Amino acid sequence: MPWPLPTRPRQKPTVVNMTNHSYFNLNGDPAVPVTNCLLRINAAEFTPVDSTYMTTGEILPVKDTPMDFTEARVIETTVNEVSYEQIKNGNGYDHNWVLSTARDISVPAAVLTSPLTGIRLTVYTDEPGIQVYTGNFLDGTITGKGGKVYAQRSGICLETQHYPDSPNKPEWPSVLLSPGETYTSNCIFKFDVE
Repeated sequence: MPWPLPTRPRQKPTVVNMTNHSYFNLNGDPAVPVTNCLLRINAAEFTPVDSTYMTTGEILPVKDTPMDFTEARVIETTVNEVSYEQIKNGNGYDHNWVLSTARDISVPAAVLTSPLTGIRLTVYTDEPGIQVYTGNFLDGTITGKGGKVYAQRSGICLETQHYPDSPNKPEWPSVLLSPGETYTSNCIFKFDVE
């Protein structure tokens, strides 16, 4: 029996920051790590994390760092640069980028392209951020469809959202939903072949 929906309106503010944690592998084979793909992120800044993967509250420029995907770059060129503290802290990429799209859903937020298949994924959103996770903790213990094993970096997530831990960072875009307001979040995953 399904849970009954509330029948009375919400009377207090609440925090809402939902996203989608779908994994993509545009190579068409989880045995081929997604790090061979080209990634471009429409963001000049990101929100760094500490060693517990929690955002520090800072917003830092990506320029001249391994976080700079303002031009398309192959992920594997920097995903293992553990000399850079953010890569070490995230065990790869598990970070939120501050999008330069002005929350305009007609402007691409990110583009991911496989050099093997030519499949291109363009992400559009009206959210202010995108979390990129490069499957850092996939370890081969999960078996998927057809007996395929999911090893480290066999998938990538492109999660459109507000910045992580926003309720504790009042200077960041608010995730507070007041009574009478309606929560909306839009994301488009557009696939084509380059």
